[in-house]
Amino acid sequence: MKITLKAARVNAGFLQKEVADKLGVSIHTIINWERGITKPKKHILMVLSSIYNVNVDDIKG
Repeated sequence: MKITLKAARVNAGFLQKEVADKLGVSIHTIINWERGITKPKKHILMVLSSIYNVNVDDIKG
């Protein structure tokens, strides 16, 4: 089952700011990814899956 980036983040208990800080990107970048305005690169999806403790194939990105 695919889950959204926002759902994965919320389920993992992180704020957008926390994830942005971990990745070294702006909070606006996180917002744009979660809204589907832009998409994270594959290597970033892999990092996000690790942070959120989900399989990279389960994230809609």
